[in-house]
Amino acid sequence: MVPPKMKSRLDSTGKSSGMDALRRSGLGWRRTEPGDLDHISAIEQRAYAFPWNLGIFQDCLRAGYICLSATWHGEIIGYGVMSVAVGECHILNICIAPEWQGLGLGRGLLRRMLRIARQQGADTAFLEVRPSNLAARRLYEASGFNEVGVRRGYYPAVRGREDAIILARALLL
Repeated sequence: MVPPKMKSRLDSTGKSSGMDALRRSGLGWRRTEPGDLDHISAIEQRAYAFPWNLGIFQDCLRAGYICLSATWHGEIIGYGVMSVAVGECHILNICIAPEWQGLGLGRGLLRRMLRIARQQGADTAFLEVRPSNLAARRLYEASGFNEVGVRRGYYPAVRGREDAIILARALLL
């Protein structure tokens, strides 16, 4: 884990971003394997009030979805799940462990996933986000996503259901 002192140092460096410093000191990326899913599910449970269950992750791997893990010295600290078909990708889940958030890992994971989608022939990326998830909305907006619609009552919420904002962006080569 990144100790609080290192995290604050990474956040405040003037010469390089926290992501650059992390990359130099043990950050890695790899395809998710079935043996990773218990750990990924545990991160999901800590990060979300309404998390995916283990079976959903298993189904995604079985269906051949692209599942990517962010690692720190081999330990999974984040992950993403995406389907790619018929010239489109659909980002289904991006999550960074709560203790690792704020270091640019979500942005790095999103960039890697979009690069893979382009390599697999996608020319457009889609995703849904909760209106209440302001950090994710800022990330997606900064990454070139634009609102293209709303799915009413898409997500479970503490009081009933919450809409999903549908976002899209072109994947230019």
